[in-house]
Amino acid sequence: MRFFAGKVARRLGAVIACGAGTAGCASLGGSTDDSRPSPPAALASTSRPRVNETSDIRQVGLRVPADAPSAVPEQLKSPPPPQSAPESLDDFVRIAAERNPRVARAAAAIEAARGRRLQAGLYPNPEVGVLWDEIGDRTSVAGSGIVTAPKVTQTIVTGRKLSLAQAVAAREVDQATLELINERYVVVGSVRSVFYEALALQRRAEILTDLLKFAEAAVANGKTLLDKQQIARLDFIQLEVERERFRAELQAVQRELPGAYRRLAAASGNSAAIPAALVGSFDGLPEYDPEAVRQAVLAYHPLARSARVGVEKAQAALRRAEAEPVPNVSVYGAYIRQFENRSYDGAAGFSLTLPVWNRNQGNIHAARAELGVAISTVGQVENDLAARVAVAFQMYAAARERAEVYRTELIPRAEETYKLSLGAFKGGQFEYLRVIQSQRAAAESRLEYNRSLGEAWKAAADLSALLLEEWWPGPQPAPKGPGAGPVMVPPMTPPEAGPKGP
Repeated sequence: MRFFAGKVARRLGAVIACGAGTAGCASLGGSTDDSRPSPPAALASTSRPRVNETSDIRQVGLRVPADAPSAVPEQLKSPPPPQSAPESLDDFVRIAAERNPRVARAAAAIEAARGRRLQAGLYPNPEVGVLWDEIGDRTSVAGSGIVTAPKVTQTIVTGRKLSLAQAVAAREVDQATLELINERYVVVGSVRSVFYEALALQRRAEILTDLLKFAEAAVANGKTLLDKQQIARLDFIQLEVERERFRAELQAVQRELPGAYRRLAAASGNSAAIPAALVGSFDGLPEYDPEAVRQAVLAYHPLARSARVGVEKAQAALRRAEAEPVPNVSVYGAYIRQFENRSYDGAAGFSLTLPVWNRNQGNIHAARAELGVAISTVGQVENDLAARVAVAFQMYAAARERAEVYRTELIPRAEETYKLSLGAFKGGQFEYLRVIQSQRAAAESRLEYNRSLGEAWKAAADLSALLLEEWWPGPQPAPKGPGAGPVMVPPMTPPEAGPKGP
């Protein structure tokens, strides 16, 4: 008691010192353990997922490494060298795979499921007791009575309940692993989609900048023609209106572009990695077949596989509920000292519960109903995924076709019309208003072509996430040297066999 009181007094004194502003308060929380279990690897494209004890996904934590010095870190003594801001799709995908908290949270959920699986298979602890009977009995020595010490009781679990419970928990680990894969590609797909949305906005700003330059040059030329009385003032006012329209649209896009960059940085998981400008191309749009995409998504998407694992989990839970009526057996052994006749004896016995009225009927009924729910969930998830594929492909096909029409038909014809109208005006055949109209049509064609390309690439990014595409938008290129090649999402290693329910 004296030791305990002294310990409490020392801790109280340390707390008071912390409140007064002294240093070293962090030691009150105890030591920090840096040992963290590695998150799981992804599952291979098999019919059912299994658990792997290794992972290539990095977890984001706030713990201090065990080998960190207690003094001021070197990075605080001298500022780190400035890092270049991300600008390409590969840069943002790398950041998303390494630092996005959604991926780290999903990895932590796997560790929680693994802990529950471990706990489900642990055997009950033995019980140790001391009994003192017939205290004060005059026939015993000094009224000591009968002392039973120790009495050890152990419950023997029957009916394979532990292995069945662990099989249910193992399916939860599989579902958590599949959720990690799903979160991983949701994040990467979102980064790809937001990147091309921002790139389309950046291209729109570039196009509007060029159009504004052309409009300013047209106003200058129109002013010269107006002074020479070769065009009407109405035509000149139309030129000024076009210039101001392009200027207003360019200013609006310039106001919108920083927000798009910040949104891209937030989607990657590092809101501070705001790019100054993006580097990318709209060339090489991937091609997709709708039926092939639908079949692949329904077969390999993590949500569909998780729903099928849910059926296995419900089946294992039903087997566990059916095993519950099998009674566990409690056995005990004891050492007895009787002070009445001064003898030393032993005792042994067992007990069990008779399942007379409660045979777990209600839980068995509920487990069977949950199995039906799980089977229906598979169809629901597959229908939802098919609908997502249909919507994404609808947007992709429409935008791709529209962009192709603008590229091959509308833009060349609009530019040709503008050149012919300008030549006819110089020859005195057309009014200048026709030139203005053809110039507007050419400008609108370029802007619509850029918008269609952005929508097509955004929809293609959604399809790439549904298809779990690692190398995107093209096939894996051959590296030019050791460690060379574009950045990809960290690959998942093949799974190891996990515990399987009976």
